[in-house]
Amino acid sequence: MIIHGDSERWEAAEAVRASVLGALAAVRTAGDGISRHDALVDAFIRAGELVQGLADADFDRFGFDVVSRTQRRGAAVLLAFAHAILQTRGGGRDFDAGTLDEIARQLAALPCDGLVRTRSCEGYAHYAVMPESYLAAARQSGLDSATCVIGLRSIGTGLAALVAAALGAEPPISLRPTGHPFDREIRASPDLIVRAVGKPGVRFAIVDEGPGLSGSSFAAAARWLIENGVGKERIHFFPSHSGEPGQAASERTRALWQDIPHHVCGEDILLAPDGLGDQLRPLIGPLTRPLEDISAGRWRRRAGIEGYAPVDLRFERRKFLAHAESGRWLIKFAGLGAVGQSKLRRARTLADAGFTPEIAGLCRGFIVERWIAHRTTGVPLWDGSARSDQSPDRSRLMDRLADYMAYRATHLRSDEPGASLEKLREMAVHNTGLALGSAAGAVLERLLREISTLAPSVRPIEIDGRLHAWEWIATPGGLVKVDAIDHCHGHDLIGCQDVAWDVVGAIVEHGLSAEEYRALCGRMAERGVGVDARLIRALLPCYLAFQLGLWSSAVPPSSSGAAISDRLAAFYGEGLRQLLERTPIA
Repeated sequence: MIIHGDSERWEAAEAVRASVLGALAAVRTAGDGISRHDALVDAFIRAGELVQGLADADFDRFGFDVVSRTQRRGAAVLLAFAHAILQTRGGGRDFDAGTLDEIARQLAALPCDGLVRTRSCEGYAHYAVMPESYLAAARQSGLDSATCVIGLRSIGTGLAALVAAALGAEPPISLRPTGHPFDREIRASPDLIVRAVGKPGVRFAIVDEGPGLSGSSFAAAARWLIENGVGKERIHFFPSHSGEPGQAASERTRALWQDIPHHVCGEDILLAPDGLGDQLRPLIGPLTRPLEDISAGRWRRRAGIEGYAPVDLRFERRKFLAHAESGRWLIKFAGLGAVGQSKLRRARTLADAGFTPEIAGLCRGFIVERWIAHRTTGVPLWDGSARSDQSPDRSRLMDRLADYMAYRATHLRSDEPGASLEKLREMAVHNTGLALGSAAGAVLERLLREISTLAPSVRPIEIDGRLHAWEWIATPGGLVKVDAIDHCHGHDLIGCQDVAWDVVGAIVEHGLSAEEYRALCGRMAERGVGVDARLIRALLPCYLAFQLGLWSSAVPPSSSGAAISDRLAAFYGEGLRQLLERTPIA
C-alpha cells in the first residue's frame, strides 16, 4: 500500500545558511536555561539540513561520497554546534556566548553555492529523537577521542556530530545509503577512512536513527567498513532505540546486528529528575505528580474511547499527561526545530479562534495543551452507530465542521503543496488494485484519468486531515477539535491540500447526506470559501483509498486494536467499492 511520501525540497544553499544565522540570532535573545538550549537545538537541526544538502550535492556530482573541503567545513560547523549543546544541556549556565560568534564565523566560510536538496529529518520531526540522548550514549559507550565517527544521511549528519563532541573526537564524516530501502548500499571513496583504517587502535562509530523495518542502512555502512579493511570488532552502532531491526531485515543484517555492539542512552532523558517534567514549570507551574506516559495508544484509556478509536504505532507520537496546580495538560511531541515552531503557530491560531484546546507553549519539541475530558460526538459510522439527520446535535456538528474548515482555509494557507493530484491518483489506483482487485483499480484509473486538469483549481492550505468522529469532543462550550495540527505535515503522502480534501473527509467520516453536503458548502461559501465540486468528485476515491491503505497496513498495539483497524479498513474498502459502482456525491 502507498501511504508514505517524500519530504525532500530544493532550496538555495545561501538562503539555508541565512536561516541558520537567523536561528543563531534567536539563541542570543532566548534568555538562559532550557529556552536557550531549545533555540540552539533548533539552529543545529537547520544547520544539519544545510550540511546534509551540501554533502548530497557532492554525491550527485561524483556519483559517490568523496573527501571535499565543503564537507570538512560543514562537519566542523556541526561539531561546534554540538559542543555548544553540550554546554547548554539541562539548562546549563556555563555557556560561553562567544561560541555563537565562532559558529557564525565558520558558517560564513562554508561554500554555499547553488541549490541543495534538503530533507526534514523524521526522528526530529515525528519520533522524538532527542539530541541529548546521543550525547549520553556516547559518554556511556567507553569509546575514546580517537574514534572515527560516521553519520548516515540525513539525520545522522547531525547526530554524528553530537557523538563526536561527547567523545572529544574529530569532526565526523557522512555517508549516503542508497538503493532499495530494505537493501541499502554505500558508494564512497575509501579515502574518507584510509588514515583511520591503518591505525589498529581506532574504532568506528556508525550513527543514525532507527533501526527501522530493515536495518539495512546500518548494515550497509558496516559492510562497507569491513570491505575496506576494518575488522568487525572495531565497529560500533549508535541507533535511536534498543530494539532489533524490523520484519524486513535480512538474515545477513540480523547477524551483523547481533555481532556489533550498539549504544543507546541507558535512561529516558525526558523522565529524568531534571527532564521534561521540571522543564515544563515555566509554562504550567510545578507538577503535582510525575508525568504519566500515555504514548502508544494509552491515551485512549484516559480519554474513555479505547473501544473504538484506532491506534497505528507507525504514526503515534510520544505523549504525556501532566498534572499541575494549573490543571491537567496534554504534552504531545510536535517536533524539534522549524517543524515544532510551525505547529506551535498553527496550534495557537486554532486555539485563539476557539476551535482547539488552550495552548500553553512549546517545550523540548512538545506542544503543551489543556487536557479536555472526552465526550466525543458519537462512535464512528464503521462501528455501527446510528444517527439522525434532524437531531440538534447533528445540526450543530454540521455548522461546526463548516466553520472550522472555512477558518482553516482562510487563516492557514500554505506555500508548501503536498502530494500532487497525479500522485494522489497513482496512490488511489495502486491501493484500490491491491485491496479490491485489478479490475477495480482499472475502473478507478479511468475515473481519474483527467484529474491533473484540475490542478489550477487547487489552493493548498494546512488541512486538518483527521476529521474522524473520535477527534471531536463535546464540551459545555461547544465542540472542540483535537489532533488538529500534525497531519498536514505528517510522515505520510498527503501533506497540504485544497480544503476539498477535508470536505471529503467530513463526507466520509460523518456520513454526510447529499443535502448535508450542499448545506455545508453553502455555509462555507458564506464565510468566503468556495468548494470545487469537481475536486470533491476526484478526491473522494483518493481519500477512501488512502484511508484503506493506512488502516489495512496499520501496526496496532494489541489484538483488540487490530480488530478496530480491520473494521476501519473494511469500512473504507466498502465505501470505495460502492463508489466505483455509482456516481460519486456532488
